[in-house]
Amino acid sequence: MELRDYIRILRTGWVLVVVMALIGVAAASVFSILSKPQFKASAQVFVSTQSGGTVQDLVQGSTFTQQRVKTYAGLVTTPIVLLPVISNLHLSMTADDLAKSVTATAPLNTTLIEISATSTDPVQAANVANGISESLTNVVQNIESTGTQSAQVKLTRVQEAEVPSAPVTPNVPINVALGLFVGLALGIGAAVLRHVLDNRIRSDSDVQAISPAPILGGITYDAKASKRPLIVQDDPRSPRAEAFRTLRTNLQFVDAGEGARSFVVTSAIESEGKSSTASNLAIALDNLGHKVIVVDADLRRPKIATYMGLEGAVGLTDLLIGRADMEDAIQQWGRGNLHVLPAGSVPPNPSELLGSAAMHSLVARLENEFDYVLFDAPPLLPVTDAAVLSKTAGGAIVVVAAGRTHRSQLSAAVTTLENVGVRLFGFVLTMLPAQGPHAYGYQTYGYGPVYAQDDVTVGKDSRRMMHRRG
Repeated sequence: MELRDYIRILRTGWVLVVVMALIGVAAASVFSILSKPQFKASAQVFVSTQSGGTVQDLVQGSTFTQQRVKTYAGLVTTPIVLLPVISNLHLSMTADDLAKSVTATAPLNTTLIEISATSTDPVQAANVANGISESLTNVVQNIESTGTQSAQVKLTRVQEAEVPSAPVTPNVPINVALGLFVGLALGIGAAVLRHVLDNRIRSDSDVQAISPAPILGGITYDAKASKRPLIVQDDPRSPRAEAFRTLRTNLQFVDAGEGARSFVVTSAIESEGKSSTASNLAIALDNLGHKVIVVDADLRRPKIATYMGLEGAVGLTDLLIGRADMEDAIQQWGRGNLHVLPAGSVPPNPSELLGSAAMHSLVARLENEFDYVLFDAPPLLPVTDAAVLSKTAGGAIVVVAAGRTHRSQLSAAVTTLENVGVRLFGFVLTMLPAQGPHAYGYQTYGYGPVYAQDDVTVGKDSRRMMHRRG
């Protein structure tokens, strides 16, 4: 993934990142509150040796002392040193328990031993550190003494442990900062993981990764779409209406100068908005004065007649079986040049009808009589109707619902069209968010009603009277 992909992921999952960061801060705060304060006190012991007055004796003595320092530091946590301290301070613990709260370090190239003790009681921490330093001095004195000879090594406490005034743990600022960092890291990781595991189409880049066909348009999500499916007619100044006019313009450029203009509007799966896309695109083309017909070729679940407010008892199936003529089945919509051919009765063999010679003849006749022929076809994956019809028509336009269609589903739909040699004119993204990183369309750049007036004057009678032709 590129940097812009990560930026898009963060913009999409910023809520998750913020929540995880807050959880990290809260967890660190709770941990700091519940943790018992620990106090640390330190004492220092100086190690020296008796040596001659020559330079060589001094060098040898210094080397010997530095070697001994490491050994003495190791003695600090042994029972021989700790038991006297426990006895003197009347501590109710074992040598092993006390050793866990005691550390001894010997700075490099020095003859100093720093003894530190940690406890919930600051006074006890100082007493333990001082007691250990004194006990270590006595133990070394006894160990290094042999017979009547006194020890050549001497330990002197040069710094006495003082009672600490502030605890070393918990360190609230550091804990909170660490909790914030861990929360942010987990949040970003979760956002990236969710993006990687999410197989749904979210934006035009997801579509372009599957097919090089162009993105013809992007339609934003509208919760009221089911109540007003013909948005170009019902609210021509709305951003969604302008999006359909943008789709119309792009479609004209894609097919400029290439003969018959018949398009099958389909999708990978159901409920992606193909029927409303075909209807609104037809109205947008009609508003420019084109002679347009929209054919409901979804012979399984027809919707065009319902959307357009027409009677759908007689339609495409009646034409194909010779039970009706075109003049009886095709209905004019509004006062322009928009015509509708409903689906008619639902047949038992939709695929056979759409692939029949009668359908071929009908498509050729419609292409001769109309500037644009739009077929609303069933989705590609459940049935073969759309692929069969697209082979007869000029090509296909695939509608993709953002956040609903999976990449594998769209890829399979594109493969279905490629296998039968159908031309894919492009994609229309529907149900796009109006805001956010995946928002698409002209409104992202701040355009609005000012540029949504090109067709308003053409369709001033915004509520057209609908009547049946013939």
